[in-house]
Amino acid sequence: MNFLSLLLLQFIAHLLADYTFQGKNMAHKKDHEGFKSKMLKWHILIVFGCSVILGLQPIFIPFALIITITHWIIDGFKPQLLKNKYTHKYAFFIDQALHLIILTAVVYVFTQNIAWQPVFNISIDPLILGIIAAFLFCTKPANILIREIFNAYEIFFEGGDEDLPNAGRLIGIIERWLVLIFIFTGQFSAVGFLIGAKSILRFKDANLLKTEYVLVGTLLSFGIAILLAVIITRSITFF
Repeated sequence: MNFLSLLLLQFIAHLLADYTFQGKNMAHKKDHEGFKSKMLKWHILIVFGCSVILGLQPIFIPFALIITITHWIIDGFKPQLLKNKYTHKYAFFIDQALHLIILTAVVYVFTQNIAWQPVFNISIDPLILGIIAAFLFCTKPANILIREIFNAYEIFFEGGDEDLPNAGRLIGIIERWLVLIFIFTGQFSAVGFLIGAKSILRFKDANLLKTEYVLVGTLLSFGIAILLAVIITRSITFF
């Protein structure tokens, strides 16, 4: 259980550092300048701080440093992935997969060799951590994930008729949060009702391209939330 708890804490640290505390300007500069970017240095400091704080034990600091150094190396080489004609569409997925693989490996090695005990004997409930991670992932990270999936499959819609700036992103966050709440509370039928309600409101447009674009985004949005809820509930039971 220590492995799962620490892994979830470090996953939350990763979400905070790579998404919540990283603006568009920082992401753009480090993605295109790599090791030369000053923003990369600031980003790495944030990664280290989040990892150390959510390690909840001073002895985890050297392992947080390993996570940080490998994060710096991966992000430093990301411009090469973006420039390569074979990998540029999948640079985001490769980047994130490498981060998560290393993060998992470091936490596994740590918990297998060192007795992890949170400071002040804080009680850590993996279920609560999983729920926090799920709700956090369903904000900015999920929006970016959906965007990158669209880019990878070259799905674009230049409608330009949004009534409110970023309205679609806000709607997506709210709907994913509602799905998580419904599943965690056992109200599975409410998920179907939510999907049906959104279908009535959003798919009445006569523009077929826009309808398909919204449909793909909606399915991805609901799919991410449902998958997260299933993974969390199953993982807690398994461990």
